Amino acid sequence: MRLDGMRVGVLAAEGVEDLEYWCTVMRLREEGARVTSVGMARGPVHGKNGLEVYVETLAADVSEASFDALVIPGGWAPDKLRRYPEVTGLVAAVRAAGKPIAIICHGGLIAISAGIVRGVRATGSRGIRDDMVNAGATWVDEPAFSDQGMVWGRVVDDIPAFLRETVELFAAHRERAG
Repeated sequence: MRLDGMRVGVLAAEGVEDLEYWCTVMRLREEGARVTSVGMARGPVHGKNGLEVYVETLAADVSEASFDALVIPGGWAPDKLRRYPEVTGLVAAVRAAGKPIAIICHGGLIAISAGIVRGVRATGSRGIRDDMVNAGATWVDEPAFSDQGMVWGRVVDDIPAFLRETVELFAAHRERAG
């Protein structure tokens, strides 16, 4: 298990993209990661297709030291979560600490609000392309790739490529961190 014991936070709120959340959580757990759902209210929320996600901890109750890596799934949740400084502050702090972040689809909205996209290659749902470019990212239309410690994925159809890149980046970080 390449991620054995690695602590990974996954952001979640009402309207998270179900498959981007659950496929990622299951794949990371399969590799041995300890995954924690982080949001603005503890308890159950529903993905945009109706699957339930249980938010275990509040963004206000954790810091970058709580996690070895972070995942930002898409859906409608990123547009809600980006409004909270507890969320954007956590994302910015994880980035500043040099820890990996995996972002897919509309998750880039949180990355924009956290101020971490300027000067990086990025992708996501075509619906946020202009937002990413206006925030200083270089838009790349590829299923998934890693750049400067971040993994980027476009949409649900690209989840397999996104997860390959995510596991690779997280495992490399784990090896360097010891």
